[in-house]
Amino acid sequence: MFSHLGKFGVNHKKTPILHINNMCCSKIKASLKRLKLYVPLGRNYSSLPGLVGNDIKSLHSIISPPIAKIRNIGIMAHIDAGKTTTTERILYYSGYTRSLGDVDDGDTVTDFMAQERERGITIQSAAVTFDWKGYRVNLIDTPGHVDFTLEVERCLRVLDGAVAVFDASAGVEAQTLTVWRQADKHKIPRICFLNKMDKTGASFKYAVESIREKLKAKPLLLQLPLGEGKAFKGVVDVVSKEKLVWNRKLEDGKDFERKPLLEMSDAELLKETTEARNALIEQVADLDDEFADLVLGEFSENFDLLPAEKLQTAIHRVTLAQTAVPVLCGSALKNKGVQPLLDAITMYLPSPEERNYEFLERISRLLLPFADQHIEIPSLTAGNIALTVGLKHTATGDTIVSSKSSALAAARRAEREGEKKPRQNNEAERLLLAGVEIPEPVFFCTIEPPSVARQPDLDYALKCLQREDPSLKVKLDPDSGQTVLCGMGELHIEIIHDRIKREYGLETYLGPLQVAYRETILNAVHATDTLDRTLGDKRHLVTVELEVKPIEASSVTPVIKYAAGVGEDLPKVSQEAIENGIHSACLQGPLLGSPVQDVAITLHSLIIHPGTSTTMISACVSRCVQKALKKADKQVLEPLMNLEVTMMRDYLSPVLADLAQRRGTIQEIQTRQENKIVIGFVPLAEIMGYSTALRTLTSGSATFALELSNYQAMNPQDQTTLLSRRSGLTQVL
Repeated sequence: MFSHLGKFGVNHKKTPILHINNMCCSKIKASLKRLKLYVPLGRNYSSLPGLVGNDIKSLHSIISPPIAKIRNIGIMAHIDAGKTTTTERILYYSGYTRSLGDVDDGDTVTDFMAQERERGITIQSAAVTFDWKGYRVNLIDTPGHVDFTLEVERCLRVLDGAVAVFDASAGVEAQTLTVWRQADKHKIPRICFLNKMDKTGASFKYAVESIREKLKAKPLLLQLPLGEGKAFKGVVDVVSKEKLVWNRKLEDGKDFERKPLLEMSDAELLKETTEARNALIEQVADLDDEFADLVLGEFSENFDLLPAEKLQTAIHRVTLAQTAVPVLCGSALKNKGVQPLLDAITMYLPSPEERNYEFLERISRLLLPFADQHIEIPSLTAGNIALTVGLKHTATGDTIVSSKSSALAAARRAEREGEKKPRQNNEAERLLLAGVEIPEPVFFCTIEPPSVARQPDLDYALKCLQREDPSLKVKLDPDSGQTVLCGMGELHIEIIHDRIKREYGLETYLGPLQVAYRETILNAVHATDTLDRTLGDKRHLVTVELEVKPIEASSVTPVIKYAAGVGEDLPKVSQEAIENGIHSACLQGPLLGSPVQDVAITLHSLIIHPGTSTTMISACVSRCVQKALKKADKQVLEPLMNLEVTMMRDYLSPVLADLAQRRGTIQEIQTRQENKIVIGFVPLAEIMGYSTALRTLTSGSATFALELSNYQAMNPQDQTTLLSRRSGLTQVL
């Protein structure tokens, strides 16, 4: 918001990402803690962009490359699809690093947090900047684990394009669907990279079909694989009808040979490629009218005569229009197919000027990102991603402006423009950048410092971590006074606990992990309440009559209504007091003390004695709502998770039997090569510790993915059991 004007300082470790769009708009990810440029031990870094050996390009070319030559991209995928390995190879081939890092060895550039290197997963997004064939690429490597979905969400807001990485043996997986939907929401053009073509069970055809069927996307096959599994050795460029084969003697993948397909030596492959190219031309012509006119006019008799450049330009337009997605393939781990992917990024994904941004922004003190390294720069042009330091009072989703007066002046100008163009949207509203949709936490537990004296230190650490990670919620238990940590999953809370220890030197203690239930009611009830208190010489008297009833539409916050004649003459301060009281009452339901949702509250009567304070109005309304909730028939709602389990077919029966015991519902069982995929729903309460149980059942060979589906009503028996356990009445046998 315009009122959230940042102050410059230093307070966090992970890199903040500042995006200056077409007319210099900015978006902030987090803040910096370290300012010195340094090189982590064990890695051999090359020169920074613009630096070749001892030769230095002009400062302007380093800081401000032409906007048409800038690409702001993200790497997104399901966990273990190979995002970070792909990023590592990109940095190596671009000359950013001089040695290849490995996720298993814990020495990759973008996974530099201790927790990331220990677990071999990406937890927080990291930005790097490099050059490729005259283009400046700002790349963000994002997490693939469902607990860190918010990291992907807030990164996509500042990107112009994305590379979706797929495991070629698995195709579209659970988290792939989630990040794809996020990219759809932000209208991000993207290309697909079918990774792990060398893996046993890899299937180009299967992976492409899963993109078409599950993502409802139109894949444009720009490459064909030369072999699959252990036989994979390179790719065929369908656009240029060339084959790219990597030198097996040189393991780093820098040396590969590009050869045109010839009738004499590659007859079958040439035939297959020609058919694929013709199909590609027809597909693009169906999606792009300009290209269709070209094809039908000049090249209708022979598609072979169509220049590759014309086809590439049309693919670029189709990609920007998001009517289809280019598909490439390779093996990042085996160092094959990454250089053509880089070419595709610069060729098909948009520059910032090709994206529609209509904002004006300026900011000072900028740095270019290189994962956990950075270099200060004096200025930055439109379309770039950069870092800023401090912003102590700024959080994810805020819009940053140079000053409050300039923001107000811009808003007034926009309003005047809006008056001239009444049919258009309110221009003033469009000055604010889109915020971030933060998902509600589904797990919570208490957290305690090692001593009462360290409580302020814990509060400070949690405050800093919440600013960095808005999906982390912290609240105070009103009954026990304990601090409660709320997160997106077991791993999320585990990582937060570990970071408090490592980064803030606090050995904290976590209580048992608990599920974040919610409550609702099943019938409509009326309630009346009167609050009559005398404080000093002033009498505070309020009488409230209201109705609480269930609603069919899902609503996390109560729907507030006023009966005819009640809300019309209410002063604004009184109305705010009423609504504050209602919201306060719905924070804790009568069954478990969980938030109440899916209810509508109608105020039928309100009598306020002159001089009554707004605090007393809120208190009376809150008490009346609580009275009504207690009178109603009550229902516990539990979080239901989408579950996808991948296992060898031999383990299907024990996995299904185990899910049945966990109150799971099976939707579908799919076959993927030699594996079985079980898709269904399971209550979150039944899935805690599932990772260990699944490893035991399948000898460590199975994987699973979880995502919140919705909240559903518990059946009476399960609800009774839960309430008894919470009240300590469960019988021990």
